[in-house]
Amino acid sequence: MNEKTEELRDIFTEVTDGEETVTEAQEDDRGSLEKDERTDRERLESVVTQMNERYGLEGPFSTDDYLQIAEGFYDDRSDAELAEELDVAEDDVFEARMSLHLIDESDADEVDLAAIREREEDDAALAEEYDVSEERIGRYRRVAAAQDESRAANDRYRDEFDSVLADADLSERMATDVREDGLEDATEGMETDVDF
Repeated sequence: MNEKTEELRDIFTEVTDGEETVTEAQEDDRGSLEKDERTDRERLESVVTQMNERYGLEGPFSTDDYLQIAEGFYDDRSDAELAEELDVAEDDVFEARMSLHLIDESDADEVDLAAIREREEDDAALAEEYDVSEERIGRYRRVAAAQDESRAANDRYRDEFDSVLADADLSERMATDVREDGLEDATEGMETDVDF
């Protein structure tokens, strides 16, 4: 051993309390790709809590209401349907979705959000230019702001919602497909036209 190697060996031995080697048992876990031990509900509550701490979620909603809105969004339910269930205004549900960074393609399908985002004109001028109502322009600007907010957070909150809610739906569909395929394979070639 050269002098530098001996120095490093001495430092290592000193740091590890005289142990000559350091090993850690390795375990080959099987199962889900997801290593989070929390339930889906706990993970979702955590996302809403973090977003509330960071952005100060406003509106007439509890954490449970926000979770219901997120779940409804992933179940392709409209703001109107969710508003009726929660007994609130549809605009409140839209605002809650934007606060949760849950943006749907249809939220701004008629306009280029990048163009809206960069414009300084007031809502009236843009409404006239795009031939929509001022309310619609305000809505587009809110969608653009929510996109910016989500991107500034590297879409991590939306990704967590996707991970819990979209993956759960995907897993359920895959399990159904596997069961159907397995049944199809098991019954392939069987005679089904049997008279008793």
